[in-house]
Amino acid sequence: MTSLKRILVIIWVISKYRLDQLIPLTLLPWYMRALLALAPWKLKPVPKSLSRGARLRLALQELGPIFIKFGQILSTRRDLLPDDIADELKMLQDNVPPFSSKLALSIIERSLNAKINDLFEDFNDQPLASASVAQVHTAKLKSGEDVVVKVIRPNLVPTIQKDIALMKLFAHLLESYWSEGHRLHPKEIVEDYEHTIYDELDLQKEAANGSQLRRNFENSEILYVPKVYWDYTRTNVMVMERISGIPVAEVDELYKQDTNMKLLAERGVEIFFTQVFRDSFFHADMHPGNIFISREHPHSPQYIAVDFGIVGSLTENDQIYLARNLLAFFNRDYRQVAQLHIDSGWIPKHTRVNEFEAAIRSVCEPIFEKPLKDISFGHFLLRLFQVARRFDMEVQPQLVLLQKTLLNIEGLGRQLYPDLDLWQTALPYLEGWMKDRVAPPKVLKNFQIHAADWAEQTRQLPQLMIHAMEQLRSSDQFRQEQKEQIHQLQDKISSQEQAKRSRWLGLALISGAVALTQDNLDAVISGIPLATWGLLAAGVYLIALKRY
Repeated sequence: MTSLKRILVIIWVISKYRLDQLIPLTLLPWYMRALLALAPWKLKPVPKSLSRGARLRLALQELGPIFIKFGQILSTRRDLLPDDIADELKMLQDNVPPFSSKLALSIIERSLNAKINDLFEDFNDQPLASASVAQVHTAKLKSGEDVVVKVIRPNLVPTIQKDIALMKLFAHLLESYWSEGHRLHPKEIVEDYEHTIYDELDLQKEAANGSQLRRNFENSEILYVPKVYWDYTRTNVMVMERISGIPVAEVDELYKQDTNMKLLAERGVEIFFTQVFRDSFFHADMHPGNIFISREHPHSPQYIAVDFGIVGSLTENDQIYLARNLLAFFNRDYRQVAQLHIDSGWIPKHTRVNEFEAAIRSVCEPIFEKPLKDISFGHFLLRLFQVARRFDMEVQPQLVLLQKTLLNIEGLGRQLYPDLDLWQTALPYLEGWMKDRVAPPKVLKNFQIHAADWAEQTRQLPQLMIHAMEQLRSSDQFRQEQKEQIHQLQDKISSQEQAKRSRWLGLALISGAVALTQDNLDAVISGIPLATWGLLAAGVYLIALKRY
């Protein structure tokens, strides 16, 4: 019932803002076009005071945090959306309508168990920014540091629960009634997103993520992460160092201060690959609202990252697999790419490598040696999906966040420096990481990490060897007993088979004798006394018993 009510709310919002006008009807089957043509919302006029982008933005805002997040991601994809829609959706990054300041103060005081005047030297009631999950106020600590105070929106959980329940319903229907549904793992993807969105509601987790990223890039020239003030941080309140920078989406402002845009774009790629491969811990919500550029040293620009509610990590196997795949792509070694997909289990083992290799080549070859502005990733992803359907390639849920982050990075790259060659910029980092893995310092570090485990295993080795030898002896004795039982069973079966052969042979001889004497049968029977026949039958019976 909850899901049905939510579906009705979504339909109502779609009709309220006439979002059906944004659907490209030519992509729909005829029956869907007919359904839309007869839909009751056709009776409602399109709001003339609102542009199509504003209608979409307001609808997403009205539907809540999950839909706002979707709009934030779309806002970075100007290759997929017209500029007027992308400009409106950009407002979702940090311009969502705020909730009551009085309510925000109440949440802060209740969480930190103190009055605002006792906590801060100064506190600004008007929010600095407001997003889908939280809003931010500026303040000054009693010790003099300028900070920002992040407060979770009240009463978010019920709405999120309804949306997650609806997404699970759609995932179940997709997996149950669409032949391709199982390959996309929609249920697992929804479960991963559920964990992600609930993690965003816990600001202590976000603070911990920020502290980890700050350690990873301590004293870095390319990325700065603000400090967390743990004494003022709780589940629904977080206090962090206030930074001063230019929002990365303000490209005109960056040009005004003579920022080295090429280097800025290249450093964005470097930050991403450093987080993924060096640290295996990456900021997975890198939309423009969370990224700033320092006003200092514009010729050597430095990124500033905020909002660490969503982070991702990869296992060592995922890292190696991803790096080898990307290097093979960069080197146009499509046979290696195909083989890696098969070896990893992403593609069925019975797949013909040469056919998959040819399909990958047809998708990837056109995009090489082109600047970012000339690459249509929308078309590229569509072609990859076609290849996936043909070869039954499965979506890997553990890489969903990574794929989302890659899309954000691409969107940022387009805005900052459209001529950036993403492939050539990334190649040195991948090659360097792969070389470091086999370099002596890395091997020595791995030895040091695992030395304690190996020493413990070595200490237990004698006992393990004794136990293994006992198991071997037991297994040898068991096998010997089995062999003896098998021989006995074979002898018994052989005896039974011989008895059966004897019976059939005797029967055959008797039958033959009867057949040979058929003409004189009456004479033979009449010439032999009945007692003799009885003795003969008894003798045959005794011989048969002895054979058994």
